[in-house]
Amino acid sequence: MLNVDEIRKDFPILDREIHGKPLVYFDNAATSQTPQQVIDVIVVYYSKYNANIHRGVHTLSQEATDLYEQARIKIQKHFNAKHSHEIIMTSGTTHGINLVASGFTAFLKKGDEIIISALEHHSNIVPWQMLCERTGAQLKVIPINQEGELILSEYNKLLSEKTKLVFVNHISNALGTINPIETIIEKAHQVGAAVLVDGAQACPHLVPDVQDLNVDFYVASAHKICGPTGVGMLYGKDEWLQKLPPYQGGGEMIAEVTFEKTTYADLPHKFEAGTPNICGGIAFGAALDYMNAIGFDAIAAYENELLEYATEELSAIDGLKIYGTSEHKTSVISFNLEGIHPYDIGTILDKMGIAVRTGHHCAQPIMDFYKIPGTVRASFAFYNTKKEIDALVSAVNKAKMMLS
Repeated sequence: MLNVDEIRKDFPILDREIHGKPLVYFDNAATSQTPQQVIDVIVVYYSKYNANIHRGVHTLSQEATDLYEQARIKIQKHFNAKHSHEIIMTSGTTHGINLVASGFTAFLKKGDEIIISALEHHSNIVPWQMLCERTGAQLKVIPINQEGELILSEYNKLLSEKTKLVFVNHISNALGTINPIETIIEKAHQVGAAVLVDGAQACPHLVPDVQDLNVDFYVASAHKICGPTGVGMLYGKDEWLQKLPPYQGGGEMIAEVTFEKTTYADLPHKFEAGTPNICGGIAFGAALDYMNAIGFDAIAAYENELLEYATEELSAIDGLKIYGTSEHKTSVISFNLEGIHPYDIGTILDKMGIAVRTGHHCAQPIMDFYKIPGTVRASFAFYNTKKEIDALVSAVNKAKMMLS
């Protein structure tokens, strides 16, 4: 059982007022808030350890290197990767996706096929379109139903010996749908295809076991998991990372450079050109420590309680429609009020101190499927409360009265 009142004390931003109202932060699917314990790690790093890593013989460099590599091991253990070198530090989920998409240029040819889903974020669509333009491969899309669930029977029809890569998100950022990635991975492997899973929305709510999933690539961002922005990770199976060519050239990713030829460093450094976000990586590890100390089972149970309560209370509002009604979903509610643009609702909610996201949530094909311009998205975290949901419901009712 979570002690939410005590947990909230860890997040200094929750004491803020917005337009004279207590902040109600319901934009967690975009970025979670950062606890003081992680903020302190950032301050300590820049106060005591700030130096470049892997290159210096001096004490600061060695200490910073140790802290950074300890964070990599924390991430490895959290996701249960077999080797620490299978964890590539990135600037975030988008970076990891583009790294893999760039590498697959070497493996694809005209006539090959890539499968993605209709639930994807733009960062999970555009890189694959660009890859298809470079290679002549064809993009196929798993459709969704009205509940916002992938139609697996259609996925089965898309799979063939031409399929080289399957890409799906673990959880939809726009609707909160939890996808059956175990089944998707297993079926893709039956035709010899590799699988990349976008875990950006999943990792705040559950702990993916990459070995148990038998996934080839998995990507995530720290800023969704109580960590800082600008840092994330790509997990890749050793055999795939060995085959993929480097994504960027520069310092750190080389073994030897002459004007005639360059040889590349071993994993993970082969994919980590340049000076990384050292402090961000260390803070990423600290954020995982923080959330694991609370416990992901307890987090999931509490957030599901918030989801059920908010769904029931919002559904009671006349003219309000919720998009994404899968039985298997996480704490995200996308909704609209009949005849009112979501932007207008979001603007009024902000005046009442309530932060939500409005628009297409970088998932425009989903909005096109429902034939709407966008939604209001309220996304809940373990530091939110039912009292805050009551404030949201009251504010939505007020917005409806003002805009109708």
